[in-house]
Amino acid sequence: MLASRLSGSRICALKCLASPSIIPQAFMSSAAEMQDLVVIGSGPGGYVASIKAAQLGLKTTCVEKHSSLGGTCLNVGCIPSKSLLNNSHLYHLAKGGDLESRGISIGEVKLDLAKMMSEKDNAVKTLTGGIKYLFKSNGVSHEVGWGTIKSANEVEVKAKDGTSKVIPTKNILIATGSEVTPFPGIEVDEKQIITSTGAIKLDKVPERMILLGAGVIGLELGSVWCRLGSKVTALEFLGHIGGMGIDMEIAKSFQRTLSKQGVKFKLNTKVTAASVKDGVVVVSAEDKKGKQETLECDCLLICVGRRPFTVGLGLENVGIMVDEKGRIPVNTSFATSVPNIFAIGDCTPGAMLAHKAEDEGILCVEGIASGSKPHMNYDAVPSVIYTHPEVAWVGKSEEDLIAAGVKYRVGKFPFSANSRAKCNADSEGMVKVLGDEETDRLLGCHIVGAGAGELINEAALAIEYGASCEDVARVCHAHPTMAEAVREAHLAAFCGKAINMA
Repeated sequence: MLASRLSGSRICALKCLASPSIIPQAFMSSAAEMQDLVVIGSGPGGYVASIKAAQLGLKTTCVEKHSSLGGTCLNVGCIPSKSLLNNSHLYHLAKGGDLESRGISIGEVKLDLAKMMSEKDNAVKTLTGGIKYLFKSNGVSHEVGWGTIKSANEVEVKAKDGTSKVIPTKNILIATGSEVTPFPGIEVDEKQIITSTGAIKLDKVPERMILLGAGVIGLELGSVWCRLGSKVTALEFLGHIGGMGIDMEIAKSFQRTLSKQGVKFKLNTKVTAASVKDGVVVVSAEDKKGKQETLECDCLLICVGRRPFTVGLGLENVGIMVDEKGRIPVNTSFATSVPNIFAIGDCTPGAMLAHKAEDEGILCVEGIASGSKPHMNYDAVPSVIYTHPEVAWVGKSEEDLIAAGVKYRVGKFPFSANSRAKCNADSEGMVKVLGDEETDRLLGCHIVGAGAGELINEAALAIEYGASCEDVARVCHAHPTMAEAVREAHLAAFCGKAINMA
């Protein structure tokens, strides 16, 4: 019955995934050989699309400008930051006395930052090397160099030594991702005025750190350095933290939690200038009333977002135009204005998320291989902030539903009433569920709490299958687990009352 809720195109994609005809072909094509697909970029979207294309029988070459595969995510983004988030949290538990409160006495706790960074580098090396192995085992050719589209059927690859080669291809997939958005008038040196790239490579803990932006990247990296001993202040232009898409009730709860951890916030604040003077970063800012303020720090982290990376691709050679934000417009099959040139991920409209790019890549190459029309439900793409507690959401926020005039019911359940959270002495946060008032269809789920990034996937699955809040509430959940809070919140949205709430 659940399968009947999927669109026909989705069923086609699932059948394609299950087909025995997609056994990987063991080949390594030469650069001069005609390819079925050339993928430009080896980030999550590009490398996943390359592997899937090869599994579907397409002769595939992936072009990457760096010697290391994996793009921003694996090399200087998602992966290294999560290593630092995990290990800094463990340090904080030990240093802050949490372990001692649990009966674990370990004596004096010292930070070895170099070793922590080395552990991060090892994780990156292992995972990027894993992609290289997957390329080899699936028969994906790998070219190192700058990829430029010369025509609708040619990609030029220019190596660092100046040599170049042209790869003929039937199809081209652009998966070049994004880059850090610069802040006008502020010069980055990656030592004291840094981006996320510099923030994962600092060789000492700054005494004072200012975050220019309190979105996902700023809060994650700010949390790392706060735990390690830095005094962190976040300056945010918006009136809330967490970036776009976060539910406002969750954002307020999240801000209270981070404030208790030591992060200071100045919202509705605009940074007007910043520079290094006598070894100190001086930041000029003003609030929404125009009141000006000067702040000093040892390290300024610029984290105002990311922008599509499409420069130097040769889009002009084939007549592909970008929009006002530098993104490549695509249709529902991920095709650009040139029918055999496709684009996915951060260089196209939509949320800049690695897992979104991966799914787009798979659906795109399935369409190329079989001619099927792909379908992707963007309401079922989750977002996660990997602080502690984590914040995760999928579907609509209350603000989205109010703006759309949709009538809805709310179900909430705090982790303070969840047995596993109490056993873990980690019960901060809650689950919030939004269901359609008339049909009970699950419209959105928002979680702030330990392991929220894992818990949110149940709600993503429910939204993908068009489940109701009652559907989730009637699924038997193991006890004791954090996931029971998800069930209780759905129960509250369905019938107005959770079980384990007075």
